[in-house]
Amino acid sequence: MAPTRPLLVLTCGSLALALALGIRQDFGLLLAPMAADTGWSLAGLAFGLALQQLVWGVAQPLVGALADVKGPRIVVAGGGVAFVAGLLLMGFGGSLPLFQLGAGLFIGTALAAVGFSVVLGTVARAAPEARRSLYLGLASAGGSFGMFAFVPLGQGLIGGLGWQGALLALALTALAIPVLALALGGPPPAHRTLPGGGLGQALRAASRHDGFWLLTAGFFVCGFHVAFISVHLPGYVAACGLAPEIGAWSLALVGLFNVAGSLAAGQLGGRYRPKVLLSGIYFARGLVLLAFLLSAKTPAVTLAFAAAMGFLWLSTVPLTTGVVAGIFGPTYVSTLFGLVFLGHQIGAFLGAWAGGLSVEWLGSYDAVWWASVALAFFAALVHLPIRDARLPQTVTGAA
Repeated sequence: MAPTRPLLVLTCGSLALALALGIRQDFGLLLAPMAADTGWSLAGLAFGLALQQLVWGVAQPLVGALADVKGPRIVVAGGGVAFVAGLLLMGFGGSLPLFQLGAGLFIGTALAAVGFSVVLGTVARAAPEARRSLYLGLASAGGSFGMFAFVPLGQGLIGGLGWQGALLALALTALAIPVLALALGGPPPAHRTLPGGGLGQALRAASRHDGFWLLTAGFFVCGFHVAFISVHLPGYVAACGLAPEIGAWSLALVGLFNVAGSLAAGQLGGRYRPKVLLSGIYFARGLVLLAFLLSAKTPAVTLAFAAAMGFLWLSTVPLTTGVVAGIFGPTYVSTLFGLVFLGHQIGAFLGAWAGGLSVEWLGSYDAVWWASVALAFFAALVHLPIRDARLPQTVTGAA
């Protein structure tokens, strides 16, 4: 592989990830104006975004396996097309079921194709082994920057064009994803030299490894947190009597500090055991959530909470990917991380939907906030017993 190839893959993969995650970060801003304009229920809209999380998770190992075998170029390009179609259905379908179809099935599948599993798996294979953790951190930081940049952009588009005009503009922006996919390459060369049954061998090894299931349980908690907060923080801020701009800037700060957190995780993951760092991240999340719940909800407190959670947000992703690659090798990391990510998205489905149900049934978000605290401390514990030593190549099927 030419020396410039890893940097090209890193750059284009990071940009595609930034577009996908950045556009997705705007969806929480759309709920209130859509509900007010259409009369659709908050729970119905939240279900569409919750379905997105579930479809994303179910599709992730499938598209990850496709990327491992056929190469990421075709997968990411197809995901970009599905992203555009989903955004147009959300904006112009004209009914709640079609909104749910666009937001849930189309965008969920697109996020699986353009999301962490495929992009980080591609970066992990392209990166020099000694710099793999750094490259994974840089790619995650690229996605994080998209989350920061698109929130004020989305807020401005909604204010200037309305929610339908904003979705149209975002759909046009997403057309860049298939172009960026051209640089990501075809079938990985390593796959062509693998003996038959390599992928099945890796899957069997993962299913028998208790650390794989503990990692999945911890990532379930991460998904619950990020989906609940990204979808419902603007509504919670408004319910506390704060200006809508505070909700928008809170999401933007999550994205901005996410960049620093992802870069720090990538750097530290090359020096310290990633499983220990993951445990510390979830413990810190629990403390931040608890402090926020017990504090007065002022603009300064809310923005400080968003910054702290942002630093701890996607810093879990390069570390979790690093644990998977460290145990099973990089050859099938897109597939194996995709399976771990399924646990993340089951948690995300429950977090996004539970927020809407909590408001409708209990009149507030409090129950879900307290559940988030308990789950954070649970995740801090389950990472500690993970056996993270590299398995023999004969077990994982790696070449």
